[in-house]
Amino acid sequence: MRLARVIVVVVLAALASVYVVAGAPIALAVFGVQVLYLLKVRTWWLLAAQAVLVYTVSVAGGVSTGILGFLAGSLLLTRAHRDTARVLAPLVVVSAALIDAARGGATADATITVVLVSLVVFGLTRLVERAGEMHAARLSLAAAAVAAERLRLAAELNDGLGRSLEVIVEGGRRALAEPHGAAEVLASVTATARAALTDARAASANYRATSLAPELVTARAMLDAAGIAVEVRGGHTEPLGPGGALLAGVLREAVTDVVRRGTARLCVIETGEQGDERGDRVRLRVVDDGHRTAEGADFDGLRLEEAGGTLATGLTPAGHFVVEATLPRGPSAETASGEAGTGAGAGKSQAGGRRRWLLPEPAHDTSYAVSATMSVTVSVTVLAAVLVGFSVKALLQLPGALVLPAAACLAVIVVMQLRSVDGRHMVALAVMAVLTYAPIPVFGPVWLGVAGFLAGPVLLAFPWRVAWPAAAAIVASVAGAGTLFGLPASVLANSTISALVTGLVVYALLRLAQIVKELQAARESLARSAIVEERLRAARDLHDLLGHSLAAILLTCELARRLRSPRERIEEIVTMAEGARADLRSVSGEQRELSLAAEVESARTVLSAAGIRVTVEPIEPDLPAEVETVLGTVLREAVTNVLRHSEARHCAITMRADESGLRLRVRNDGVRPGNTRRGSSGIGNLTTRLAALDGRLTSHVDGDRFTLDACVPHPAPAPARA
Repeated sequence: MRLARVIVVVVLAALASVYVVAGAPIALAVFGVQVLYLLKVRTWWLLAAQAVLVYTVSVAGGVSTGILGFLAGSLLLTRAHRDTARVLAPLVVVSAALIDAARGGATADATITVVLVSLVVFGLTRLVERAGEMHAARLSLAAAAVAAERLRLAAELNDGLGRSLEVIVEGGRRALAEPHGAAEVLASVTATARAALTDARAASANYRATSLAPELVTARAMLDAAGIAVEVRGGHTEPLGPGGALLAGVLREAVTDVVRRGTARLCVIETGEQGDERGDRVRLRVVDDGHRTAEGADFDGLRLEEAGGTLATGLTPAGHFVVEATLPRGPSAETASGEAGTGAGAGKSQAGGRRRWLLPEPAHDTSYAVSATMSVTVSVTVLAAVLVGFSVKALLQLPGALVLPAAACLAVIVVMQLRSVDGRHMVALAVMAVLTYAPIPVFGPVWLGVAGFLAGPVLLAFPWRVAWPAAAAIVASVAGAGTLFGLPASVLANSTISALVTGLVVYALLRLAQIVKELQAARESLARSAIVEERLRAARDLHDLLGHSLAAILLTCELARRLRSPRERIEEIVTMAEGARADLRSVSGEQRELSLAAEVESARTVLSAAGIRVTVEPIEPDLPAEVETVLGTVLREAVTNVLRHSEARHCAITMRADESGLRLRVRNDGVRPGNTRRGSSGIGNLTTRLAALDGRLTSHVDGDRFTLDACVPHPAPAPARA
């Protein structure tokens, strides 16, 4: 936005300098008023002051009536009493023609000049306003995109998991009310809970699959914990679509292999995008310096080729091991969504079968796409009018025999200029350069002003260190050619300054149109990023909160089915299912704070129900809500892992405060040989949550014991043994 305003101020200053050079220093005051208009200081008294200034300098000072264009442009910009202002603007143009006619001057030329100045003032200021509106609205639009995504998530999850929870609650209550049929009801409730847990995990994996960000966080944490330096260079845009799960699988296997070998000192992870004859593709590259052979991890199970991807591994000449994978963007990687092993499989319990969790691309806000298109249209329209106006001014000064060939040359230049709106066109620049200089011997000094048409696109086409010297050389060539023609000093100065001003006007119109398009693209990127973040949040909550609740419900259901008098367990099932409903609302975007004390008690209950002896060394937490929520989530995930990935007989939960902060540790025995957990979605989720509080997560295996440590840098009271 600052660049856009600077560009317009420079152009307005250049326009005003034409009249200052002509002997009217009061034009500086006109310029100052116009800058106030640019800054949206717009009142009728300011318009009146500008009118007094421009008519004074034009009527009493004898300066060109073109300066009245500043007033006409300001009137076009006026929003209060808009109809009156737009009627007055043409009257200003008419008054300029009358003043010039009274002087006996070239009325047509003066009228065109007033119109051109007013269009430049209006067009540039309006483009800056539009850019400002889009810049200011970017955050609100991202928030609206997130709100829409939350509504979509809520509808989708309530339609599947919400109904399952309702079935569990109703089934539990029916089992309590009809003890004789409790066994049959419990069997049905257990099946529903098992299907709901599968669906929740599948949905979580599918939401995560749209982004590599969680897996990158997990990879960095794993490498840091192994003492391996890591560099992550992200160059891709998200969401990735279903194929993201396959790339996440490649990254997970590659990093796990690096950690397992334990010989690397540095691992570099790069992502990027590339295009080829097969379309746009996302690239993942993992390089480490710890390999001494060309053998690496086993990626056969990922089936990238079936998804249209490629995978290559090998050694570089420097002896570094490289894993490089590419996948097409978007939904073409259909296989990814069907592979449960890749974390992208997804299902939804419904009558008559299961269906995929399909994630639509973020919706585009068409109103702002139209706004960007309108801004470009304004730019092109004003540019075309300026080019045609300057061309007509030049043609009016040529003898009749040269008008048609000059008009043909100018028509080609105008077309080439308008092509510059879409980007850098070197052929168009070459054509304009030839038509700028080659006709000068034929058309004479009148043709010198055409150099301004060339200076504008040159400023836009090259880097600043090349563009400005080139534009300066073009303007200098006007002065040099004018000197050869023997033009008077005043005419020579006017021609040189006019070429400079024309170049700046053309550049400003083209550049501002580009800025508006860039803001539109940035706004879309921000909205997409916000939606991806919302999906990742939903994935974390599905896995960490709802997944834990459903796992606990399933465990209690299976336990109740083995008891002769399961009433107490059935009551627990109903209570947990009702709590899971609250978890579901949290997944759908409703903020929910967890109580660390409540989570400790819940962990004790669930583990004890599974026959695991639990010891707890708690503290009296006096912590911020966000710390309690994160540590409570860590504890949930840890308990779920104990139940899913071990045959534990004992689990110890301790919370201690030390110099590094508050530390939560969950330690269990019964780790199954060869079943040590690698980069999982749960660990990645927890790493992301703790990183938001500048915390860290570590884990290690010692024999048959697994320890998970979460540390938050927060001063806390010393623990009191329970």
